[in-house]
This record gives sequence, C-alpha cells and structure tokens, in this order.
Amino acid sequence: MVNDPVADMLTRIRNEIMARHDFVLIPVSRGKMAIAKILKDEGFIKDYEVVRGAPHRVIKIHLAYSDKKQPIITGLKRVSKPGLRVYVGKEEVPQVYGGLGIAVISTPQGVMTGRQARRLGVGGEVLCYVW
Repeated sequence: MVNDPVADMLTRIRNEIMARHDFVLIPVSRGKMAIAKILKDEGFIKDYEVVRGAPHRVIKIHLAYSDKKQPIITGLKRVSKPGLRVYVGKEEVPQVYGGLGIAVISTPQGVMTGRQARRLGVGGEVLCYVW
C-alpha cells in the first residue's frame, strides 16, 4: 500500500527517465490523471492513455525526449506531503525557475498549473514542481 500516490507517480516517472525508457505504467486515479493531463498540455510528456490491465487499470505515460535522447523533464519535486501540507493563497502562487517550470496546484476549481491559478485568482495546495 502506498501512503503518497502522487509521490509514487513522480518517483516512477523520475526512475523511468533515468533509465531512458519510452513509457511508464502507473496505477490510475483521478488525481494522477489530472497531473498527467497537465504534463501533456505543458509539453513535458508526449501522451498518456488508460490501459485496462489484468488486475487493475493503469495510466501509460509516454515520456518525451529531445533529438539526442535527452529527457524533456529534468526535474520533479513533491512539495506538499501527507505529513506537511503546503497551501498558498492567490497572491503567493509560486513560479518555478522563473517561468521555465510549472507548479501543479490543487484548487477548488480542480488541478491546474500555477500560471492558470494566478490568472483565475485562486490558491490551493501545491502538489509538485516540474521543470
């Protein structure tokens, strides 16, 4: 049993990128699907799909690499953890590496990037940083 499914997802992606694999399989949940959608919309991954496996469904995330097999995702960091939740107001939404990365935030309007949260004027729980 995994206590922190988002951290497990980020760790799986990080491990597969270091091994230069083309895809990663992650157990499905609505929160992970929302994060995968954001990563695709921001261009950090090629695509994702839900695959019906034998015991349960999984998300198959196709990782993106540059021409020289360099990963597009250079870093992933879990911010809010089960033992220490990190919340920000609409004025405190973080920027990652001066706008080169993204902050994934869970807001009352759903999971979105920090840029979208700033534009909508909402705050929430900072899930992770991706750059």
